Amino acid sequence: MVTDETVWPDELFLDLDRTGPVPLYFQVSSRLEAAIRSGDIPAGARLDNEISIGQRLGLSRPTVRRAIQEVVDKGLLVRRRGIGTQVVQGQVTRPVELTSLYEDLKGSQHEPGTRVLTHELQPASDAVAEALGIRPGDEILYLRRARSTDGVAIAILENYLPAEFADITAEQLEERSLYQILRGRGVTIRIAKQKIGARRAQRDEPELLDIDKGGPVLTMERVAFDSAGRAIEFGHHCYRTDLYSFETTLVAK
Repeated sequence: MVTDETVWPDELFLDLDRTGPVPLYFQVSSRLEAAIRSGDIPAGARLDNEISIGQRLGLSRPTVRRAIQEVVDKGLLVRRRGIGTQVVQGQVTRPVELTSLYEDLKGSQHEPGTRVLTHELQPASDAVAEALGIRPGDEILYLRRARSTDGVAIAILENYLPAEFADITAEQLEERSLYQILRGRGVTIRIAKQKIGARRAQRDEPELLDIDKGGPVLTMERVAFDSAGRAIEFGHHCYRTDLYSFETTLVAK
């Protein structure tokens, strides 16, 4: 169950040890983390503000702030401007496979959301033309979308497709993943070249992802090919580092 109610379960913190060796911030953060993981504090719930929590527990604001930050750093809470501190369903860990973010979120019991920021035809730049195997200046479909999970922004997706896919609509992209739409048109993605990296957030990314200006983002660049070896899409995406990670299995040769 997802809720946007403001919660703070006082009963979890009634027996804090104020004289022992375990720091108070750690006691609070540990109990808060356990309550979120168990579902006692549900996804979407908003926490009271730090001043209110400190007053109720008899703790200083710096202690409460550090306790909450510990849980934020584990990807279980997010701080959202205008909303406050909110519970999410844990960090999204995505296997490095030939899948879409939308489908990975669905498969891990998260609720994906999409906002189409840009949907337009434009001439291919040299870099895009090289990736898609077309001529510079050829018309391509450029897409820019903001992806969310359980109502929290997680990624910005930019994709470039050959002009034959220009009839893909913004409405379709809000309801399904790009790969689902392509499969529905008989396109089978067989192989992709992918590169994963990191950089600082640029332009409007901090606002869209609700992160600090110049904060870190994970990046992924991919060129996907169909069964005939033709480049179908070129994309470069960025992700919130506190809510998202890539996972892969390595096997010795």
